[in-house]
Amino acid sequence: MRLRLPQAKLELRAHEPLVMGILNIGRDSVADSRTFSGVEEQVQRGLELVAAGAQIIDVGVLSGRTDTEPVSIEAEIDSLCPVVRALSDHGVLVSVDSWRAETIAAAIDAGAALINDTSGLLDTAVAEIASRSGAGLVVMHTRARPKQEYFPVYADPVLDVVEFLRERMALATAHGVDPEQIVLDPGLDYAKAPRESVEVLRHLDAVAALGRPLLLAVSRKYFIGMLTDAGPEERLAGTLAALEFGVSAGAQIVRVHDVAEVSQYLRTRAALHNGGNVVMLGRREDERLKWIAPKQELGAP
Repeated sequence: MRLRLPQAKLELRAHEPLVMGILNIGRDSVADSRTFSGVEEQVQRGLELVAAGAQIIDVGVLSGRTDTEPVSIEAEIDSLCPVVRALSDHGVLVSVDSWRAETIAAAIDAGAALINDTSGLLDTAVAEIASRSGAGLVVMHTRARPKQEYFPVYADPVLDVVEFLRERMALATAHGVDPEQIVLDPGLDYAKAPRESVEVLRHLDAVAALGRPLLLAVSRKYFIGMLTDAGPEERLAGTLAALEFGVSAGAQIVRVHDVAEVSQYLRTRAALHNGGNVVMLGRREDERLKWIAPKQELGAP
C-alpha cells in the first residue's frame, strides 16, 4: 500500500509498520511528563527519536486533555513552526498534530509532510490544505469536538468507526485529496469508553478493509491503564501487547512514546514473522552484547 506525500511515496508493508515518534512540546501532555525548555532541546529530542528508530516525528503543542484550555492559535504556531522547520531541515519526515487549519497551513509551509488531524476532519479547510500541498492526511474517528469530554452511546462502536471513516474519506476526496494521501485512525480513547476502545481494536480488520493505511495510536492509552491499573508512564508492556494485536490486524503506522523499545520489539517481531535472511545489527566481537561486565570486588582498586 502506498502513502503519497509532497515529495515522496512511501511503500507500506504488512508486519513492518513505520514508527511515528511522539514529540509533545506543549505543557499539558496526557501521558508524558517530559518537558523541554526551548526549541533547541525540542529539536534535539526529535533527532534522538529518529536515531532510536522513528521514521516520522509527530510534533504537537495541544494535548487531548479535556481539563485544560488550548493555547491561542498564534502561540501554537509560534511554538510549533520553528521545531518543524528545524527537523525538516535535518531531513526528518514531520507530522503536525493539530486540528486548527491556520496552524496546519503554517506547519506545512515550515516543512511538515503529514497532517495528523485529531478532530475527525471537523474543518474541511484542513482537507483543502492537504489537497493544495500534497501533504498526507490522517483522518481520525471521533464524535467529540476537540477538548470536549463526550461519550455517545454506540449501538455498535466498530460499525460507527467504519461508517464515520468511510464518510470522512469521501469528504476529503470531495475537497481534492487523493485517496493515496489518506491514512485512517480508529481514534482509540477519543469519545470512547475503555471497553469500546478494546472492542474497536479487537475488530481492527474491519477498519483495514476500507483500503487505506491504518495509524495505530495505542501508546500509553487510558484503556490500557484501565486494563492494567497502571499510570500513563508505566504502560509500556500493555502498549506492546496492543501493538502486537494491531500490527497483526494490519496497522502500518504506529504512533508511540517509547520509540527505542518499540523499534526493538518490531525488529524482533519482523524477524520471526517474515521469511528470508535475518540481518543482525550486533557484532560478534562486541562483548557488551554477551553479558554484563563484572563488578569490581569490594575494596579493589
